Amino acid sequence: MTTRYERMFETLTASFQPVQLEIIDDSGKHASHSHRTNAPQGGETHYKVMMVAEAFAGKSRLERSRAVNAALDAEFKTGLHALSLKLSTPGEG
Repeated sequence: MTTRYERMFETLTASFQPVQLEIIDDSGKHASHSHRTNAPQGGETHYKVMMVAEAFAGKSRLERSRAVNAALDAEFKTGLHALSLKLSTPGEG
């Protein structure tokens, strides 16, 4: 059985071919939220994603976010609750 982190890493890598990808499980900071009563065992509901990919070139911040959210749609349908995104192209600050 794969973890949500592993599935997210595989999906984002396949979808965007990033030159840099960091995924941080932030679920522990949100353990007291009421929505967690239906959360998977062990959390896996809140993540930070920092990704640098040429695939984001020419796309607005909103377009980049929508593309990542669409790629991770299956995860949202199975308990992913929140995603903090920092998305850029190579050379962007």
